[in-house]
Amino acid sequence: MKSIQFAAGITAVTILAACQSVPPDAPRATADLRPTTGSTVRGTATFVQLGAKVRLTANVSGLKPNSEFGFHVHEAGDCSSGDGMSTKGHFNPLGKPHGMQGSPEHHAGDIPSLKSDGAGNAGFTADIDTVTVAAGPTSVVGRGLIVHAQPDDFKTQPTGNAGARSACAVIQRS
Repeated sequence: MKSIQFAAGITAVTILAACQSVPPDAPRATADLRPTTGSTVRGTATFVQLGAKVRLTANVSGLKPNSEFGFHVHEAGDCSSGDGMSTKGHFNPLGKPHGMQGSPEHHAGDIPSLKSDGAGNAGFTADIDTVTVAAGPTSVVGRGLIVHAQPDDFKTQPTGNAGARSACAVIQRS
């Protein structure tokens, strides 16, 4: 029992510290991920500008358990097609090849993969240095956010061979 209380206390302190490190006036955007036709994947995502980086936090459910999924910012903030294809290709304002976040060459919209747990849920946090929430050519505001049905191989051009689009959202300033 004491170890559970200790772990809960550490978690609370960690969460509190993380909240305090984000200025209350930092530019923010949110995305409400909705299932595409035939999918059950849904979730929420928050983008917060922290200096030269954007902290992306997401919670996604309805995924295949214990699996990995491509996760990308796409060019168009349009989920009207039902299959997510109306979001067009990956957000790539700087004309880079597709690749892994952290490598020297990758699309601005290339994000690390989502990894689901045994219940098909994924919690996700990453600091991204190729996009902004503030206005400008690399702003994610008004763009699409997609969860794919398969893992991203981070090699195949231009998409990473991540398969169908399982959930779609329009990223909106909040």
